[in-house]
Amino acid sequence: QVQLVESGGGLVQAGGSLRLSCAASGSIFRINVMGWYRQAPGKQRELVATITSGGSTNYADSVKGRFTISRDNAKNALYLLMNSLKPEDTAVYYCNADIVPFNGFRNDYWGQGTQVTVSS
Repeated sequence: QVQLVESGGGLVQAGGSLRLSCAASGSIFRINVMGWYRQAPGKQRELVATITSGGSTNYADSVKGRFTISRDNAKNALYLLMNSLKPEDTAVYYCNADIVPFNGFRNDYWGQGTQVTVSS
């Protein structure tokens, strides 16, 4: 059973920083693209950033220059460093990964989400 577990959310003042982590566990053969998504109240889930297994990154325009996505392939871990946070960054942040398990087919996995709240 493959699982993604996020951590690192919390309450921060505008202009502050947070670092989110996501740990993938279970019978994992390979992890392809990993990413962070977020969903604010009353809005659709949106892409924040993605990173390939080779380290190529992609960011939403709204977070470029402020957020940095990274991963540790040896630890099956994903990170998101968020600087210069704004109240509009308030959302539940979800970890996503395209995973090939040892005993199954390639699938898209999601974590349970971690709340990030930025106060003005």
